[in-house]
Amino acid sequence: MKISPSSAISPATTTPGSSTRTSDAHRRDAASARLTIDLDALADNYRVLAAEASGAEVAPVCKADGYGLGAVAVARRLWAEGARSFFVARLAEGEALRSGLGAARPAVIHVLDGLTTGAGPRLAKADLVPVLCSLPQVSEAAAFARALARPLPVGLNVDTGMNRQGLSLDEARALAQSIDRLRGLDVQLVMSHLGAGTDPADPHNPLQLSRFAVARALFPEARASLAASAGAFLGPDYRFDMIRPGVSLYGGGPQERPDPRLRAVARLVAPILDIRTVRAGERLGYGAKVVMERAARVAVVGAGYADGVIRAARGGGYAWYAGARRPMLIVNMDLLVIDLGDAAGRVGDEVELLGENALLDDLATAAGTVAHEVLVRLGRRGERTYVGEI
Repeated sequence: MKISPSSAISPATTTPGSSTRTSDAHRRDAASARLTIDLDALADNYRVLAAEASGAEVAPVCKADGYGLGAVAVARRLWAEGARSFFVARLAEGEALRSGLGAARPAVIHVLDGLTTGAGPRLAKADLVPVLCSLPQVSEAAAFARALARPLPVGLNVDTGMNRQGLSLDEARALAQSIDRLRGLDVQLVMSHLGAGTDPADPHNPLQLSRFAVARALFPEARASLAASAGAFLGPDYRFDMIRPGVSLYGGGPQERPDPRLRAVARLVAPILDIRTVRAGERLGYGAKVVMERAARVAVVGAGYADGVIRAARGGGYAWYAGARRPMLIVNMDLLVIDLGDAAGRVGDEVELLGENALLDDLATAAGTVAHEVLVRLGRRGERTYVGEI
């Protein structure tokens, strides 16, 4: 199914299985980049993670609009693959996902921001589960539960050493011993988050594991979750009842490098707009800071950082063209330049900037960032196409 750039923001507006629709205002521009989102590859990655989970539930993280790829389209396909619980960051994300999944897909949707002041009615209306991150949030949730006059399902986030969100162990211990503070709350999940999961040798991982074991024991009736994408591959001790994969569902390696077990979900291509020869000593792009060390034939490609190719990837990143990696020399807002090397090159040919050959983690490394940022920065001005059933 193909979705126009405007409707791609809310994939639920296009009925699954419907014919291709592209608005007049967004008919294909031959000079524009095109993004293909492969839902079959997404499903394959889900199966890899499910096999790795060894019986633990796989609860996909669909925050930031499904890592930039369309949360509703992603969640619908993963529901079809067996996913029944999902995580988002913001309340509005949870509301949009609930609406997009519809009554036919009654998923459990956790909101990682927890329950902020006054948000209770919206959470209840959309049937969302807040993951409480502080004692004030616990108090807010308990007060709202009393007003509802029914138990309120919640999760608890316990900080085991990442120092970002969550109750301290002392706070969690005091909470577990206080019946009054928990009155009206149905604590269904206790979770934490690993700060160094991408490095299996980091001693902080077993330290956080031991602290989480203490937190879990405080709430023995609740399910437990520690591992996201990276943690899911650290071994069975880290998986508990549920894993929460994010970037690895979308093709990013759990150790921030390409992993052959995972398929590329996002494929970004753009056309060659011009081919020219640049002499040794000549300069390229803004600031005239890129100086050619040798004469080269280069291709000007119709994509740039407005399309999600991070500017910092110049000099270390590459594109895939004519069966080989072609160095990325400069990245501007709308254009980038690659070294054609031994390729003849032809105006109109497509260059792969992200996909099975131009690897997500390689682009992230070249830009000095992580795959998560590359994905969420993918622009929306070009054509988006979904491959596979939603």
